[in-house]
Order: sequence, then structure tokens, then C-alpha cells
Amino acid sequence: MTRPSEVLEGPEVQEGVELKSLRPGSLIPGSLIDVETKSRHYHIECLGGEEIRISGHPKYCPEPVPAYLQGSLDPEGALESGLIEPGMRLLVLLNNDHPVTTSRVVSVHVDPPKAA
Repeated sequence: MTRPSEVLEGPEVQEGVELKSLRPGSLIPGSLIDVETKSRHYHIECLGGEEIRISGHPKYCPEPVPAYLQGSLDPEGALESGLIEPGMRLLVLLNNDHPVTTSRVVSVHVDPPKAA
């Protein structure tokens, strides 16, 4: 797993990314995460804690919407809170009541926030 002290730049993160290790945004954009799954490409902006803004699903979030990243589900269905990891499926909560589970994550790319 990527730890807070590790550099998160580069073309692709090979291991998991803990949301709490990324810089959040409020008035300026936070860390940006591109997640490619077997069937979609998601864009995630870290807002702080488990709060995110996500887009990439044509029905549920074609444009960026506020959400909570619950974590990643392993093949047995166990939840790893606050984690995005290749080989697992993401569990995101939209509108505080609509859980969305993605297909298996293929790759994760993290861009640090841009300076204001």
C-alpha cells in the first residue's frame, strides 16, 4: 500500500492508495485519481476524509458528483476502508444513500494537487 511518506507521482500506482494519504482540496482542487476498471474510467478528486467528487459512470455520475469512498472489496467481498487497489472493486456511496460497486480496478494513477 502507498503510505503518506511515499511519492504518489508517476504514470501508475502499482499498489493500493489510501485516501487519507492524499492531499485533500477545499477551495483549491485536491489530489486527482484516475481509476480504470474493466468497464469504465473514473476521475476522482479528494475533498478530505472519505469525501470525494467522482465522474465516469454514464448513468450515476456522468459529471462530477459528491460522494464517499467506502473502500475496496476483495474477491471474497471483504471491505478495505478508504483504499483503492488494483484487482479489487471500488465501493462508492452517492447521495448518501446509493451504493455503487465498480468492476475490478485495472489501474490507478494519482496526480498531486496543482498549486493555487
